[in-house]
Amino acid sequence: MSILNSFLFPPPPSIFVSAMSMISFTSLAISGLSEICGRHLRYSKFWDAGDGRSRGFKHISSKAGMLFLYSPAMAYAVAAPFIFYGLVDGVRARLVAAALAIHFAKRVLFIHQYSGQMGLDSAIAISLSYFLSTLTTIYAQHLTQNMPEPAMDFKYAGVLLFLVGIFGNFYHHYLLSKLRVKGEKVYKIPKGGLFELVICPHYLFEIIGFIGICLISQTVYSFSFTFGTIIYLIGRSYMTRQWYLSKFDDFPKNVKALIPYVF
Repeated sequence: MSILNSFLFPPPPSIFVSAMSMISFTSLAISGLSEICGRHLRYSKFWDAGDGRSRGFKHISSKAGMLFLYSPAMAYAVAAPFIFYGLVDGVRARLVAAALAIHFAKRVLFIHQYSGQMGLDSAIAISLSYFLSTLTTIYAQHLTQNMPEPAMDFKYAGVLLFLVGIFGNFYHHYLLSKLRVKGEKVYKIPKGGLFELVICPHYLFEIIGFIGICLISQTVYSFSFTFGTIIYLIGRSYMTRQWYLSKFDDFPKNVKALIPYVF
């Protein structure tokens, strides 16, 4: 606890933030375990997965779904420093808001070669999760304004990790976008970059980016959300590798799911 106390701001006297810390971690961790058990959020390769209860929901195109997923969170992160006076005040708070805005803007503005569809139920759940987590991260940072800084200040190390994560994630999404020509729908085994070692390097760099935001923020909420996200992406990457193994006889067995040579 003494290590955590020197690393994190004290928990704020906010029922909302305390509840969201528990809800975010628990829901993300359960989602990660559900992925491993075969109950997927229905987007990307798993857009048509699910049981009879989820199949009754409508589908939307992947492109429309991705815009729906990320646009509300991006809009709030961009607008908060300008619209809500005093909410984003100080270097740390501005860095957090900027990092979140960049993270979501990358997904909104970068054009992928989309295929398949997205379950509307999954799109609504993910979009709401991103929006609420962004709102809570910025608000939790606001509540630290009159608190003493943690003994160990990691915000600039966090900026460095965030930049590594955002560029690594962008690069591997770029490689994915070049796998298919326009209009092509078939999946292929990704090549280049860390795809030679893991099937989900974009998830690995997304984790690095969120750890960076966590270190910039150093709040209990960002800590909870980041660890929940890591558990979710571990489950999603594991099942993505299983999907490739089931679809491609020539999938290289030495390619791991998320961490080179380890997992």
